[in-house]
Amino acid sequence: MNPMHIDDVLDRAHVVSLPLAVKFRGITTREALLIDGPAGWGEFAPFLEYGAEESARWLAAGLEAAYEGFPEPVREWVEVNGTIPAVPAEQVPEVMARYPGCRTFKIKVAEKGQSLEDDIARVHAVRAHIEAQGRVPVLRVDANCGWSVEEAVTAAKEMMPLDYMEQPCQTVEELKEVRTQLMRAGIFVRVAADESIRKASDPYRVAELQAADVAVVKPAPLGGVCKVLEVASHLRERHMDITVASALDTSVGISMGLAAVAALPQIYDDEDIDVTPAAAGLATGSLFLEDVTEPRELVDGFLRAESLAPDPDRLTELAASAARRDWWFERVRQCWPHL
Repeated sequence: MNPMHIDDVLDRAHVVSLPLAVKFRGITTREALLIDGPAGWGEFAPFLEYGAEESARWLAAGLEAAYEGFPEPVREWVEVNGTIPAVPAEQVPEVMARYPGCRTFKIKVAEKGQSLEDDIARVHAVRAHIEAQGRVPVLRVDANCGWSVEEAVTAAKEMMPLDYMEQPCQTVEELKEVRTQLMRAGIFVRVAADESIRKASDPYRVAELQAADVAVVKPAPLGGVCKVLEVASHLRERHMDITVASALDTSVGISMGLAAVAALPQIYDDEDIDVTPAAAGLATGSLFLEDVTEPRELVDGFLRAESLAPDPDRLTELAASAARRDWWFERVRQCWPHL
């Protein structure tokens, strides 16, 4: 994908620096390059440690949004999950308050410097808070490759019931072993793959090895909304469920995720009822103190599938320094040959 000139892209670019409400992935500020394109706004915001070749997929996603636009939607509203960073258990209710109406929560675990006991306390705090409201909790835990097979199985025993464990281990082979051991032990916790799809040269290998039950797909690292729909179609045919999620995107990037869920083909159950897509990880705007648009309104745990344009005043107020702007422009140049 290389349909336009790089100078045109950079002429349309704005680099912003957004403060986070809580530390996430070890950072307190999220930088992003936003593109004011002819078809809408796009976002380029690969994490700082990513190289040019991997980051080029994020650039392709931003260019698709800015220059091509999104597929036609088949639904107007998207259910979302809340996200709980690796905060102390006593801080959980404060974070959960940012997600009114959500019944599904993803909880970060296996943070460096923390223990399994810390993770268990965090999960129990989320469960207790939801149950105190008279609701049934749907909980996911995300280890970001941080456990061994044995640690993952032990954690599942201590934390269940869970909807699924997301990327408990690093390799596809380890995911398969976790899934096998859980089934043999009669522990009904599904395994989800994230990094094994979005960072893999072959995103379909997880399905071929039957290493996971759920695929977590993210538009930016996969290369755009159309790529998400392509991957989702392939994996659904191989009996994997799909969760669309963000990569700590700004409000512009969240539009990509919402567009992807909105365009997922409808699936009907045995009674010919449309099955709602799994709660998407797209409410992460709640983790920002400031964003480039007004906050999206959560309505009973759902977000409207719409694209929001940045507010000009916010773009000015949240603009990154000249040095950081130059750094991001150079990053685009480094990625360009890999498109």
